[in-house]
Amino acid sequence: MSQMSDNLTVTSVQARKAMLAAFNAKRPVFLWGPPGIGKSEVVSEITDELGGYMIDLRMAQMEPTDIRGIPFYNKESGKMDWAEPVDLPDEELASQYPVVVLFLDEMNSAPPAVQAAGYQLILNRRVGKYHLPDNVVIVAAGNRDSDKGVTYRMPMPLANRFLHLEMRPDFTAWQNWAVDKGIHKDVVGYLSFAKQDLYDFDAKSSSRAFATPRSWVFVSDLLKDEANIDDDTLFNLVAGAVGDGLATKFMAHRRVAGKMPNPADILEGKVEDLQVSEISAMYSLTVSMCYELKDYLETKSSNRKKFHEMCDNFFAYMMKNFETELVVMGAKVALKTYKLPIEPSQLTNFNEFHKRYGKYIVEAGN
Repeated sequence: MSQMSDNLTVTSVQARKAMLAAFNAKRPVFLWGPPGIGKSEVVSEITDELGGYMIDLRMAQMEPTDIRGIPFYNKESGKMDWAEPVDLPDEELASQYPVVVLFLDEMNSAPPAVQAAGYQLILNRRVGKYHLPDNVVIVAAGNRDSDKGVTYRMPMPLANRFLHLEMRPDFTAWQNWAVDKGIHKDVVGYLSFAKQDLYDFDAKSSSRAFATPRSWVFVSDLLKDEANIDDDTLFNLVAGAVGDGLATKFMAHRRVAGKMPNPADILEGKVEDLQVSEISAMYSLTVSMCYELKDYLETKSSNRKKFHEMCDNFFAYMMKNFETELVVMGAKVALKTYKLPIEPSQLTNFNEFHKRYGKYIVEAGN
């Protein structure tokens, strides 16, 4: 299979919807995309969503016999027989779940002999005496030829058996995912301002470290343990994840963002003015306030009156200190990304907010 650069690309959200439809039709899916974009994560999350079980096979590390089994002499029949592969799902396992996802990762990085072994399994849902249980669905994944990985051309009859989807990085989809997964607020705040830095992989570059959704998760994990890491070491680790250039930008952003008011104090009404006007830090502050509101709901959700008082302070602070674009962004993040259950009738300054920014919110939502 040649590289997919001329084909229609989809976001992770669109890929999820397409795969669910393909599962219902019992059609195997091939998920293409550059490294670190989250292909395996999407498959894993769909499996969990369906209450299923995922078998993750790294095809590049397998031998043909891992797929088709090995022959042995059957003393009872006096004939050659086949030992079924242990990694493939049997009826007993399949009966325990509504769906079993057989995930063939690094499919086009597997040597031709391994791909050939998988051909009958994918084409006919059987190999030798082994049959895939009825509730097993097949998803394969791989990098494009242009991504500088080790790839082999896929036989066209095999490629034609799949429904092909090519994923692309998409900030909005990633942001929604990051909020659900609790990715560190500094990472979300920085990328809300510098969306182009979510993904900067260049197959022509010799750099070993580059930014991908996966490597920003590494950065998030580092920040959660930063109390035990000195500044120089933290910079080196961040650079090792996303590259020197982005590490420099990200750490400079954090230094400025650290001078911003405590978001909890803003929501409590203790701080009303903004002294630092650095735009990237203001993005981070907005995200941090949304984090605080979400955390309050999750820990003290019964006190909705207090929650709406905090929301009042959130909107009042933005209206007083931010330009229109950032106010609109803050409202969208709070309502659409964080899905905060804000009731306009409970906000004392909602009429003013709607009068000043209502039309921009509507336009931004279209």
